[in-house]
Amino acid sequence: MKADVLVAEIGSTTTVVNAFTFDPLRFAGQGQAATSVLAGDVRVGLRNAVADLERNLGEPVEWGEMLAASSAAGGLKMCVHGLVYDMTVRAAKEAALGAGAVLKFVTAGKLMRTDIARVREQKPNIILVAGGVDYGERETAVYNFEKLADACPDVPFIYAGNIQNREEIALIAAEKGVKVTIAENVYPSVDVLNVEPTRAIIQDVFEEHIVHAPGMAEIRQMVRGRIMPTPGAVMAAAKLLYDEIGDLAVFDVGGATTDLHSVTEGSTEISELAISPEPMAKRTVEGDLGVYVNIAHIVEKIGLAELEREFPNAAELIAAAKPIPETDAEIRFIERLTAAAVSGALERHAGRLVDFYGPAGKKTVALGKDLTAVKYIVGTGGALTRLPNRVNILKNMLEPRSSPRLGPRTHARVLIDNSYIMASLGVLSAAYGDKALELMKQSIGGFS
Repeated sequence: MKADVLVAEIGSTTTVVNAFTFDPLRFAGQGQAATSVLAGDVRVGLRNAVADLERNLGEPVEWGEMLAASSAAGGLKMCVHGLVYDMTVRAAKEAALGAGAVLKFVTAGKLMRTDIARVREQKPNIILVAGGVDYGERETAVYNFEKLADACPDVPFIYAGNIQNREEIALIAAEKGVKVTIAENVYPSVDVLNVEPTRAIIQDVFEEHIVHAPGMAEIRQMVRGRIMPTPGAVMAAAKLLYDEIGDLAVFDVGGATTDLHSVTEGSTEISELAISPEPMAKRTVEGDLGVYVNIAHIVEKIGLAELEREFPNAAELIAAAKPIPETDAEIRFIERLTAAAVSGALERHAGRLVDFYGPAGKKTVALGKDLTAVKYIVGTGGALTRLPNRVNILKNMLEPRSSPRLGPRTHARVLIDNSYIMASLGVLSAAYGDKALELMKQSIGGFS
């Protein structure tokens, strides 16, 4: 078989290869294998995934080009340091998460010695320093950058704060011999977020970092274009889909985390009540809401006693948990955990209506991300593309218009990435946007 494109998703534990043909335009097949970082060369896992693809297709596979997404070096570990937590720090976090980074430590205000020690412990791959609106407060960001440059001279930095500090930051970096990339301010003025330029820079640094996984330098030579961080690829697919169908939210439940991507400006009604800005494209990642690697965390969230009322043998099911459930009992149990993961991720991602009382009486304000205008809910990831009850799991978290939580309402329609190719299509969209969109329609069964 001749595939026009193979897209490799090289994860920390599993490598997946998806094959696509352009004439006719179709998803041709999938192969997977264990990622081989511990074996000293991720090419081994990639070759095994291609061999699995060939077994599934029943014939050898040739391809025209290979594209890739990866988190095989453990993801891009970042530390973020800003001025005010609800302003520049939050904007910097949005930039980092939207680019697919893993946030290891976040601070607001001037760094203490204990903060510096924490940064060293985390061994970040990149440090993002922000702080101050343009032509506002200057001292904190300069102070933090200087302290961090002394503590972590070998770590690349991004500065995305007050425009007035750029020359000073560049001077400090030159004096201390550290690498810094100057980005546009993530919070240039009050109530304005500007996260996309910093997201793009973070993805560039990710590609530089990812080649340090054993064998990745050779894979980089095989791949056309940039190697995208896998969460960033899902976000790219979500944005592509938004341009076609409008406001949406994408739930990605996996064994280790649950990611929620939303692309929406929210409703006019709620925007009039908002007191702080939110990015149109937002990602949150919940590292304690995984249904396999982090099963203990999600069991704790639900409560073992509660689970045992529903599943008398819950302890046995937990102890025997597998990456892919097999028996009916295992499937029903993982569906219960997946429902909790979806609910928990939404609780943390979506905003709320809150009442305040003052001399003028009650005032209602909107805090956080507004998902009430979302038209479509998309399920992807291992759980939400394979479990029999996946559609109902997503439908059950839709809320009535009267709910104070700003989650998707009952009018939203549920779509499933049935072929489990959304991340691959995000990668494909960089070079073949129209084809990626059509393949996405095929995977989710179309939309109207």
